[in-house]
Amino acid sequence: MGTHDVVVVGAGLAGLVATAELTRAGRRVLLIDAENAASLGGQAFWSFGGLFLVDSPEQRRLGVHDSAELALSDWLGSAQFSTDGSDRWGRAWAEGFVDFASGEMRAWLHGLGVRWFPLVQWAERGGHLAGGHGNSVPRFHVTWGTGPGILEPFVRALLDARRDGLVDVRFRHRVTGLVVTDGRVTGVRGDVLAPAPGERAVPSARDVVDTFEIAAHDVVVATGGIGANHDLVRATWPADAGRLPARMLSGVPDHVDGSGIAAARDAGGAVVHSDRMWHYPEGITNHSPVWTDHGIRILAGPSSLWLDADGDRLPAPLFPGFDSLGSLQHVTRRGDDHSWFVLDKTILGQEFALSGSEQNPDLTGRDVGLLLQRVKPGAVGPVEAFAELSPEFIWADTPAELAARMNALSGQDRIDAGRLERTIVERDRQVASGLGKDPQVVATAQARTYVVDRLIRVAKPHRLLDPAHGPLLAVRLSVLTRKTLGGLHTDLEGRVLRPDGEALPGLWAVGEAAGFGGGGVHGHRALEGTFLGGCLFTARTTARALT
Repeated sequence: MGTHDVVVVGAGLAGLVATAELTRAGRRVLLIDAENAASLGGQAFWSFGGLFLVDSPEQRRLGVHDSAELALSDWLGSAQFSTDGSDRWGRAWAEGFVDFASGEMRAWLHGLGVRWFPLVQWAERGGHLAGGHGNSVPRFHVTWGTGPGILEPFVRALLDARRDGLVDVRFRHRVTGLVVTDGRVTGVRGDVLAPAPGERAVPSARDVVDTFEIAAHDVVVATGGIGANHDLVRATWPADAGRLPARMLSGVPDHVDGSGIAAARDAGGAVVHSDRMWHYPEGITNHSPVWTDHGIRILAGPSSLWLDADGDRLPAPLFPGFDSLGSLQHVTRRGDDHSWFVLDKTILGQEFALSGSEQNPDLTGRDVGLLLQRVKPGAVGPVEAFAELSPEFIWADTPAELAARMNALSGQDRIDAGRLERTIVERDRQVASGLGKDPQVVATAQARTYVVDRLIRVAKPHRLLDPAHGPLLAVRLSVLTRKTLGGLHTDLEGRVLRPDGEALPGLWAVGEAAGFGGGGVHGHRALEGTFLGGCLFTARTTARALT
């Protein structure tokens, strides 16, 4: 292929969607990525495949009453967009995304062959007042096939376009800069890396064997965020949110380092809201790691006690599954590198799930027989494996024994056995009352009024010290880096803006590199299920603007 209309930098979900839309319109595309072919699809491959959909048939079949107006209210309450004008484009993208999520998105994906698990989940319940953070109703639609299931139609479109001569794909090409001619981006330059055969997302060498410079009329940056660059994450973490610890886990592969954003900034593009991020406090070390500091996020139901490093409960509404960023900031403002879930065997079996395609083989493999195991007593296979293999899962028959083992793991004598037992007993009295004033106990009972939570996500209330539900379990939780909420400043067509607010000709950005639209579609805080959807929406919108 001698000439290219568009160079797309990054072969993750956003890059694949942009390429599919561009080639569908007959544009000639060069898709380049620093990793090998095994890593096609990037972070999305490893995702749970959850999509934020509004007023879907799946919701309606479950009796969930949703609307675009309610979804936008939830979004704005979570985002808390600034009123100084800096969030103008982010808010505009948010309004567009909610329209997309309540309108075309499901039909578009359904037409491409994507399907969903019928039991809609309720991630990020919030627990705040009506105008605050969180989803008012369940909106987390898990894709049948998880992350790979979302990627499937776009990988297929890439192969078709390659067969038709509309796309050239070059792996092991790392962009280090953009070519700018007379104020317009006219191409990319970078290093050709030595071949690195290996499995998906395994850290690869950066040995340079050649350089390249490629001309194109337009360049689309689809390189993702900064989650694996822990030094950069710490440097840009907002000072008023405390400090991120020296020991953190990564929820993304090593190549998610922010280099594409930096290259666009160096070429004249504006980067905004770089201090806005979405990391998780519920990370555990992967017992079978793929990338550096590989962590897995626990998706917990609402029953576990969430304790800080000193053994005190986190304040309301910082309960499991309610406000992850609020919980993270509580930990970082204390200066801790860990917190704890305290629960029992019954709660583990009913309420623990793990994020990621590889941790959900039933959904990823579209295995109905395996999926039916979720409604049976006991934990699903991957959770059982962590409970058995992970040293961060601590079992004990008594609070005193549990406290001793928690202290042994952390290497700090911070959990007082007597205080831990009082905390558990106080909670158990609330449950035993059948009513209670404790907001977590009340919220847990309320959660069971939703049929999906009652069936597969929320255990029947019971005393933690009831031997029938034992033994007790403590899980050490660590900070897990994940998403960048700020990014390259873009208008509603996806054109990258300069610091003066004017478009930088020839440069476009999609997905996480663009803060999922406008340099910050989520504002200060995100709703779960909007990250993959943000890649889909920005890439589709921008590519169609380019055609």
